[in-house]
Amino acid sequence: MNVEQSVFSQLISYLPIKPFRCCAEKYRGNHKVQSFSCWDQFLCMAFAQLTYRESLRDIESCLRSMQGKLYHMGIRGKVSRSTLSDANENRDWRIYAEFAQLLIHQARELYIDEDFGLELSNTVYALDSTTIDLCISLFPWALFRKKKSAIKLHTLLDLRGNIPAFIWITDGKCHDVNILDLLIPEPGSIYVMDRGYIDFDRLHDLNLAKAFFVIRAKANFKFHRLYSHTIDKATGLRCDQTVALDGFYSGNNYPDKLRRLKYFDQEQNKNLVFLSNQFELPALTICELYKLRWKVEIFFKWIKQNLRIKSFYGNSPNAVKTQIWIAISVYVLVAIVKKRLNLDISLYTFMQILSVTVFEKIPISQLVTDNSYQTYDQQNDSQLFLFDL
Repeated sequence: MNVEQSVFSQLISYLPIKPFRCCAEKYRGNHKVQSFSCWDQFLCMAFAQLTYRESLRDIESCLRSMQGKLYHMGIRGKVSRSTLSDANENRDWRIYAEFAQLLIHQARELYIDEDFGLELSNTVYALDSTTIDLCISLFPWALFRKKKSAIKLHTLLDLRGNIPAFIWITDGKCHDVNILDLLIPEPGSIYVMDRGYIDFDRLHDLNLAKAFFVIRAKANFKFHRLYSHTIDKATGLRCDQTVALDGFYSGNNYPDKLRRLKYFDQEQNKNLVFLSNQFELPALTICELYKLRWKVEIFFKWIKQNLRIKSFYGNSPNAVKTQIWIAISVYVLVAIVKKRLNLDISLYTFMQILSVTVFEKIPISQLVTDNSYQTYDQQNDSQLFLFDL
């Protein structure tokens, strides 16, 4: 008899349950709740993310069809779409946001020595946002355009392991540059951003905090050159300059010197201009850092394709944020399991395998090997054979 845990139970065993209960208690998530706790809600929503369920009715049907296995999966309450809908609507989304941050902290410790393409001791972040379009009649609170609603997922991605270190959810009208006010700069870290984040007052705050930034300059950037550095044009570099800002407001907002680099991108056949307050790294390394910024774009594409964050099970802000934070928790959990089990497999493939094996009683490490999994039934030697061999 196979006595192994189901794949879903094995995944859940990597979650810190006591910190989750502390988060639920902090925001009174289980206040006057008798049968369907926050933990039950989290497990049901995690199951929906792993198996790509399309609706609350879909979640209910799938879980009820496996009623005998729910207890061993950790789900104690009765699963129904109305109960799950009420939980998503009413239980504070910050429970799952704080729990996701705990998982993110664990994942970043596991991936701290991960190679991301450059030999740097600094922590490198890529900051960007993605827009998720919504129906204005169902989500009128998510302001974006006159006839369209949307939310923005602002993400600070740690390039070592592609783990999101910071996530903030806003309506579609929120400008990207405002997110810089919410960040707590880490001294010595490097923040890589696109030109939508250019605000010299906020960039100067990063500089004062002893943090570094690499950002693409706008076409109307006004400056005067102080001196130039020697470059090798065969590498694609066109200039490496120390500059100061022109203009009354720009000069007052950022009175210090900046490094300006111009690089010719052969793939796009155009010149790219970068600004940075990092003067010690080689010029080509600065350009390579900006190229790595595209990892955050790949991250957005991945979670949109593999997690349920483009269509939602509820229409309220609380339900939407709850679903997104649980989706992020699932992403980070899978990354943690992959790292702890030393699985030589892509995150995409791992998620695909998990999606069709959550109820199987097979060790997770066995799922990703080429060897077929076999169970051997114990035979009683005294049992007679019906047919002679």
